[in-house]
Amino acid sequence: MARKFFGTDGIRGRANTWPITPEIAMKVAMSVGLSFRQGGHRHRVVIGKDTRLSGYMIETAMVAGFTAVGVDVFMTGPVPTPAVAMLTRSLRCDFGVMISASHNAYQDNGIKIFGPDGYKLSDEIEIEIERLLGEDLSGRLAASADLGRAKRIDGVDDRYIEFAKRTLPKNMSLAGLRVVVDCGNGASYRVAPQALWELGAEVIRIGVEPDGFNINRDCGSTSPAALQAKVHEVRADVGIALDGDADRVIIVDEKGAIVDGDQLMAVVAESFAADGLLSRPGIVATVMSNLGLERRLSGLGIELVRTKVGDRYVVEEMRSGGYNVGGEQSGHIVLSDHSTTGDGLVAALQLLSVVKRSEKPVSEICHRFEPVPQILKNVRLKPGNGRPLDDEKVKAAIGAGEKRLGHAGRLVIRASGTEPLIRVMGEADDADLLALVVGDIVDALGRVSA
Repeated sequence: MARKFFGTDGIRGRANTWPITPEIAMKVAMSVGLSFRQGGHRHRVVIGKDTRLSGYMIETAMVAGFTAVGVDVFMTGPVPTPAVAMLTRSLRCDFGVMISASHNAYQDNGIKIFGPDGYKLSDEIEIEIERLLGEDLSGRLAASADLGRAKRIDGVDDRYIEFAKRTLPKNMSLAGLRVVVDCGNGASYRVAPQALWELGAEVIRIGVEPDGFNINRDCGSTSPAALQAKVHEVRADVGIALDGDADRVIIVDEKGAIVDGDQLMAVVAESFAADGLLSRPGIVATVMSNLGLERRLSGLGIELVRTKVGDRYVVEEMRSGGYNVGGEQSGHIVLSDHSTTGDGLVAALQLLSVVKRSEKPVSEICHRFEPVPQILKNVRLKPGNGRPLDDEKVKAAIGAGEKRLGHAGRLVIRASGTEPLIRVMGEADDADLLALVVGDIVDALGRVSA
């Protein structure tokens, strides 16, 4: 069955236009509630959201849908995505929902769904939900006496802060570290600074004044310039940038240099290996992770297993292969001993733990390998322009590029699962050749996509 609603990370789009409308959000909730129904107990869902203005609209619509099919609803208000995954398990809910478009601007929104185990849904369950979305569900509504109840729950921030702190060794203190944290005016604006302060760090906060419109705007993990400037201004030891729903993180070292998810995965993998904490000698990353990471880990006897882009695919491989460290170059870091999804704050705390124990600066800790030259270009698609990757001239340009790079490089060309883009990534030791190859492919795509 072809997917109409779900992409690589739930359902996402422009708020108040298809598919992110109140009508569809309500029917998504009804479909999810019906697809998870089993047994005679009262079913429960926890709903979190980030700070977008449209979150109120989507939340209200989903509450109506869930209660209409007899599901009780716990609403948390703004919390990180990993907090929803954690609460789904700890509150013994049948499923959880996060309303967020992650790193996108406020105009967008999305719906992420977790199963009772706190993991994102499998393809099979998403297909079942899509099937129900195409049906008339009016005959499957709950009787008047069986409608669901809805209430807001308190203490969620405290629960998540304690959860994050417990991922560190019992007596670990961050005293002596000056930390700038940029919450992207998103879901972590309360919990991340508080957790760092409770662990003893001196905390300078930016991106903590959400107004419904400024999420990810010139701040957060996708726009780290403000964090770099603040780290330099206050002479901080480290900067931490989270995205809108705080499931990804980017680090800035004391010199203002950006540390991406690949370097962070190397730090965590090597630390876990040294402490005997790797469940097996390997980690999971996507096809986008730098070849330098693979070479570094290989030299240490640690395998790098690659998956399709999307943290859900990373997690699926981790579960099936028994790995406990995985992630993406973009900063989704999944540590399955602690969480079922990417958690930016928890990943940052693991780094800070290594910094404290080693007593070395972040710039030294986080420079584990020299990245192989890598270029990523995005080609924006116009509505209704078909499948440009099937065009013969585009396929010819890709084939020619692969031949020119040979075994000295690689190409990854894919359609984005969250935006109308074709992403062209290439890497090779020869940076000049790489630029020519990627440029030719982008030009071919541009002519087809115009």
